[in-house]
Amino acid sequence: MKIFFTFVLFLFFLNLSNVSSKENFFEEAKNLFEKKKYEKSKFLFQRNIVFNTKHAESYLYLAKIFEIEENESEELKNVNTTLLLDPKNEEALYMLIDINLERSNFTKVRELQKRFEIACTNLCEKKNSIEKRLNNFDTNNES
Repeated sequence: MKIFFTFVLFLFFLNLSNVSSKENFFEEAKNLFEKKKYEKSKFLFQRNIVFNTKHAESYLYLAKIFEIEENESEELKNVNTTLLLDPKNEEALYMLIDINLERSNFTKVRELQKRFEIACTNLCEKKNSIEKRLNNFDTNNES
């Protein structure tokens, strides 16, 4: 019985150390991202997703990396995955609004703008920027 208890305790601590190392992938990747080491951080964000497929922040950072790399299809895929996992992620909503503004998809921008206004807590100052950009497109189209 003592051996069994020791074995169970060993498995428990082994599992805890695995959880801790999985969480470190994200933090290490985020630190590398902030240091503009995008390739290394991309690898670690992807690795984090392997262990935690529903980690919305990892997908968001991948979207940011793909935006920097000007890979719009991968950026869009990761922004959409972020919003699938976290529908109120205001940063991802803002990125999707940007993509749709660049594509002149104003109907989609208006729809996303409503979602963004409901979700915003940290990026609320961006509401005016979105409205101005939409108005600029409207003004340019009238000319």
